[in-house]
Amino acid sequence: MTTTLSVKSPSVDNSHLKALKALDIPARLLLGPGPSNADPAVLAAMDRQPIGHLDKAYLHLMDEVQELMRYAWQTDNRMTLPVSGTGSAAMEATLANTVEPGDKVLVCVNGYFGHRLMDMAGRYGADVCQINRPWGDVFTTKEIRAALETHRPKIMAIVHAETSTGVCQPMEGIGDLCREFDCLLLLDTVTSLGGVPLFLDKWGVDLAYSCSQKGLSCPPGSSPFTMSDRALDALNNRKGKVANWYLDMSLLANYWGKGRTYHHTAPVNMTYAIREALRLLAEEGLDARWKRHQDAAERLYAGLEDMGLECHVPREHRLHTLTTIRIPDGVDGKQVTARLIDEHDMELGGGLGDLAGQVWRVGLMGYNATSDNVDKFLSALKQVLA
Repeated sequence: MTTTLSVKSPSVDNSHLKALKALDIPARLLLGPGPSNADPAVLAAMDRQPIGHLDKAYLHLMDEVQELMRYAWQTDNRMTLPVSGTGSAAMEATLANTVEPGDKVLVCVNGYFGHRLMDMAGRYGADVCQINRPWGDVFTTKEIRAALETHRPKIMAIVHAETSTGVCQPMEGIGDLCREFDCLLLLDTVTSLGGVPLFLDKWGVDLAYSCSQKGLSCPPGSSPFTMSDRALDALNNRKGKVANWYLDMSLLANYWGKGRTYHHTAPVNMTYAIREALRLLAEEGLDARWKRHQDAAERLYAGLEDMGLECHVPREHRLHTLTTIRIPDGVDGKQVTARLIDEHDMELGGGLGDLAGQVWRVGLMGYNATSDNVDKFLSALKQVLA
């Protein structure tokens, strides 16, 4: 007896979906807080057929990505890899792997992303404490020493490059303090990797994370993560399992390490992309890359000064990859950003949190950190403000 399967017609009308046109994305110059425009070479690398995530050719690429990432961060950490996800996933991975319920975590808060670190740590059961500075200020080693003496945390988290304020935190001596108080140092390098000097091992950093879409000029979705041997000891001596299965480095180590044991289907094309982004960084060289960002930032500062506009952060602590400009009295900040998009195809960021409505954020990161882009931005801003 033959059974005939009846196929029912879809109950949802799709006539409007058939009318959709092929994808057409406007060309924008992305000068906000991220993403930056992807380097064409990175897009070309990404635009290749995927291969299997256990293919020997792909495993070789994984080794190269890890080696390139260590160079970019100036670290020898064994556990250095790209997390399959955006920067926030790598951020969460640092805390998920080291925090157990009741552990004390000290967070240095001088912007939006310090608050996010506090929120994440609390979700893993940490006893979270904080020290604060106004948004745009940096922390001193004296303040940090006092906080470590008072709270005696297992982990201290601090943001190197605060995307919400445009401030770059000086790191000299902070790692030494954390070792003096037997504390792991966790560092946010989301807006500094690939753009400003970073020396994880020299600074005594134990946990760090970043993203692909800013200083590396790669699409978002593959995010650098690293752990020192001290941090790995904390992971290996946990009382219980890491609460987040996907971000558990004790499992991921078996895929990114010698075992090459399946964990999840890696985003193969994103690995192509971040490998090319990191290769381009190595080809340019860190010193040259950092100087290019500094030169672009200095050109921007001079142009803003000529226009009578003020930066929010004192010059000595400005982040070269991202500049916050104070919105002049009487100017509608949102209208300016809207007109830059509509009339100049140029993205400019607004303020976050305590700085909402008070500043614009200008990103000059990776592929976008050029004098030509600075001049284009200053010319467009003059026209809009006029």
